[in-house]
Amino acid sequence: MRNNKIQDSCTTILVGKKASYDGSTLVARTEDSQSGDFTPKHFLVIKPEDQPRHYKSILSSFEIDLPDNPMTYTAIPDALRKDGIWGEAGINEANVAMSETETLTTNSRVLGADPFVESGIGEEDMLTLVLPYIKSAREGVLRLGELLEKYGTYEPNGVAFSDVDEIWWLETVGGHHWIARRVPDDAYVVNPNQLGIDYFEFNNSDDYLYSSDLRDFISENHLDLTYSHEHFSPRYAFGSQKDKDKHYNTPRAWIAQKVLNPELEQDPESFFLPWQLKPYRKVTIEDIKYILSNHYQDTPYDPYGNKGNLVSQRTYRTIGINRTSQTAILQMRPDQSYETTGIQWIAYGSMPFNTIVPFFTKITETPTYFNNTSENVSTDNFYWMNRLIGALADAHFAAHQDKIESYQERTIAKGHQHIKAIEKALQNGQTIDFNQANQTMSNYIQRETQMLLNEILFDSSNLMTNRFSLSD
Repeated sequence: MRNNKIQDSCTTILVGKKASYDGSTLVARTEDSQSGDFTPKHFLVIKPEDQPRHYKSILSSFEIDLPDNPMTYTAIPDALRKDGIWGEAGINEANVAMSETETLTTNSRVLGADPFVESGIGEEDMLTLVLPYIKSAREGVLRLGELLEKYGTYEPNGVAFSDVDEIWWLETVGGHHWIARRVPDDAYVVNPNQLGIDYFEFNNSDDYLYSSDLRDFISENHLDLTYSHEHFSPRYAFGSQKDKDKHYNTPRAWIAQKVLNPELEQDPESFFLPWQLKPYRKVTIEDIKYILSNHYQDTPYDPYGNKGNLVSQRTYRTIGINRTSQTAILQMRPDQSYETTGIQWIAYGSMPFNTIVPFFTKITETPTYFNNTSENVSTDNFYWMNRLIGALADAHFAAHQDKIESYQERTIAKGHQHIKAIEKALQNGQTIDFNQANQTMSNYIQRETQMLLNEILFDSSNLMTNRFSLSD
């Protein structure tokens, strides 16, 4: 169970439509529990009759009456609800996506000027309060921004919104303030657990938004640390440059940028890594899966590798960490039918050991294998299957790697095939039951994952410490 008001730690990737392989906007994030905690998740669709009209937080005293016209939306909430909903990632019926939240860092100057609000909103609440009521990514920024200014927040967070045209990234600043920047169409962003935006224009409302009194707030509290001839840097004004960041945060941005821009020579502990870059080629679903599974392969920092030593291999926090609860890639595809515009790719558990599965989001129910996550360990749901495979395979990573990579390639290929088959059926005038289409994908994944668990358990049993080469 989470401690009161301690956020998840995550890694976010945002890919603009001109930087992605098919013209989609791509928003992706791992939801990683705090150290020593593991949070079971499940995939749901929330219909208007299921959306609360009066909402009350669990982790704070915040409560609010909500509009009476919510849209249907998907979410990946906590399965056990011990700390509230924590909806995290979803796509609504207007084909707008939201990912919340990336826990950020801040500094004492900001909190001295605008302290956190104990009765405010946090990661527990934001998806439920915003996603059912917005019809564009920009609207998402404005609705969340209005809630932050009025009610405040008790934690620093980054939130992504997307539609087929735009991706917006919002970062909270203190208790009531916020900034947001539109991701350039030809760029990608990697944001670990620190305030990331490094460039901001106050007089460009097409690409930048901010809380109503932010400029006065900055001036009155001497938060601008740049010289007069330089552009304003929110990272310097509102963020942190701590020793912890050099080991926990910036190395994740460094390795992701190393994958998508291998020509760059950068320091993994640098505070000057750019917030956005143009990739050397277009970015795919597989690239995002690889990055969010990354454990510093082919570097001295890989805990599974042989290039470093016991010190270097534990120097930096990996992206593909043991305590990932769920991962979502929210793919908003242009020039597709209304029903197939939004694809929510889902993974559970530690990313080096799992696969990611695509689901259509214009649905009224979700597959049982993905929604019946229990408190007790079980092979009846995808969450616990992935946790079991990861725990079994970790101790002998190299011995299992080929089987896991084969499973990943095979299942992700099937996901692409499945999407194309549905598209072709629609083009041929067939009527599609999208609940059943998702169930078909789920059935396939359940069979493949069971076979992988069988293989991993067999191999792990043969690698046990008490093995002996002679048989009776």
